[in-house]
Parts: sequence; C-alpha cells; structure tokens
Amino acid sequence: MQCIHKILIRALSLAALLSPTAFAQNGYPNKPINFIVPYGAGGSADSRSRQIAQKMSVILKQPIIIDNKPGAGGNIGTEFIARAAPDGYTIGMGNFAPMAVNKTLFGNLRYDPETDLSPIILIEKGPLVLVVNPNSPYKTIGDIVAAAKAKPGVLTFSSGGIGGSHQLSAELFELNAGISMIHVPYKSGSAALTDLMGGNVDLMFDQMYSAVPSIKAGKLRAIAITSKKRSPLLPEVPSFAELGYPKVEVLNWQGLIAPKGTPKAIIEQLNAAANQALRDPALRELMLSQGNEIGGGTPAEFATLIKAEASKWSAVVKTANIKPE
Repeated sequence: MQCIHKILIRALSLAALLSPTAFAQNGYPNKPINFIVPYGAGGSADSRSRQIAQKMSVILKQPIIIDNKPGAGGNIGTEFIARAAPDGYTIGMGNFAPMAVNKTLFGNLRYDPETDLSPIILIEKGPLVLVVNPNSPYKTIGDIVAAAKAKPGVLTFSSGGIGGSHQLSAELFELNAGISMIHVPYKSGSAALTDLMGGNVDLMFDQMYSAVPSIKAGKLRAIAITSKKRSPLLPEVPSFAELGYPKVEVLNWQGLIAPKGTPKAIIEQLNAAANQALRDPALRELMLSQGNEIGGGTPAEFATLIKAEASKWSAVVKTANIKPE
C-alpha cells in the first residue's frame, strides 16, 4: 500500500512538472514572443507597444517582435490575438475601441473581448481635450452649447473614424448637454485635426499627445478636458466636471492582452515584467509628458476596467445610435 502511495505521488509530481503552469515557472520564455499591434506603424499604439516591448524583452531575456495588423477599427489585430495559441508566445496591445466598444458597434464581431482574451496589465490611460480653431467664435463650453441649441444639427465635430474615442467623447458630450451636432469622420486623427485647424469643422475631441503641441503653439484653442481634474500640461483648461458635466469623463486606454487560456503563471510573469518596465524613469517621463496616466497593477484590475468601460460605451453607442461605416 505504501509503495502504491509513493508511485501515485511521483506520478502527480511528474504531471505537475509537465503542466503549462509549471512550464511557465521553469522555462518561459525560451523563444521570441510575438507582439501584435492592431493599428498601423507610426501611430501612438504602435509607438507605445515598441517602447514597452523593448523594456520587457530585456527583462524576459527574449526578443519581442512587433507585428502590426491594422484594419477594421482594431478588430483584425485583436481577433488575431484571440485566435492565437494560448502559450504566451503571442501577446498584444488591447485598445479602447476593440476591447470596449466594437462588440456593440459591430454586429458581426468575430471575437469576444470577455471570453476570448485574457487581460495582462493596463499600460496607460489619458484624457482628451476639446479644441477649436483659434479664430472660432466659441471660447467656452457655454458658447458651444448655446450655439448648438440655437441651431441643432449645424455644428460639426471631426474624428479619426467611427467608434473611436474622438467620436465617442463628442457623443457623450451631446447626450449630457442635450445638443445635436454633425459628425465628420476622417481616415485618421491627424487628418481630422488638420481640417479643424483649417477651419473646415467646428470642434474636435483630440488626444493630449496630439493636441497639446498645437495648443501651445497657438494653432488650437482648448475648451475643456475629459478627465476629472485638470491636467498639469494644461492647468488653465477646466475639466468637464468643473463646468457642470461630471459624466463627460473619457480616458482613452490601452494595455497588454493574451489569448484566453494562456496559463495563469505566464500571465503573472508577463504582468510582473510589464510592471517593472513601467517603473523605468525614462518611459515614465515620456508617458507623463504626453498627458497620460501610467498604468500598472494586476490582470484582475485591468479586467475590471475593461468590463466597466464596455458597459459604459455600449450604452452610449446604443443611445446615440452609432453605426459602423
């Protein structure tokens, strides 16, 4: 009987050593890791992915290879991550729209952010700022609301495309202010901003990293910011909460994700590496200089954020009746 007991213990020990979790603890990673970016090269998601990947590759002692898979509002690259083998060798950036908006926006989404993907860590989040042309007659939120109510459906706002944070910020503002404006989508945020500066549209909610240099140069006028508090980069610009619109809070965010089923030990190892990378002084300074809040934390905390954001933006998409292009 004692002999059988010893054999059983040895068998269980061997099974544990061969399990994915044990492999993660004893051998992961032992080859390059693919890092999927669901947007094109040169954009903010791509740049941050490369910065994080470079730091993590040093920590994990393996190359991390960036693979851009843009298209369909981030859906193509995000679906690729969801369909990859859950072995820790395919990870990627999970962004605001494909993780919290597109399930409601697109009726035929071929992945489910909640059931097909595993959150690893929040990398960053950052507010948007409502801007107008410096020659615009609108100098305050009150000016914009009054003009929109006087002539419903006349004021225009630009965005980098359907369903992104540019548009959704404006839609949320409309719903809370009781106004109606015209959405003018472009193929990129830079094109939308260029037309705003050219006086072809009335206003835009833009990312801080993109808007702040033009604000400082006098090419744009900042009206309000979508964070709860003012930004150190624009201390003179009030928040929507200050101006009586506390529900107009928008933080564009992104974080690391992996295919569902990736062993917990691997998720935890990637989380630890990313947390260490986010403590790098140079990277922190860069992120803060762009108006972003530095992420970090646990996979569970990132999962909670995604769930809350999905619920919030699902309601906005439905109420505003936003349709994909």
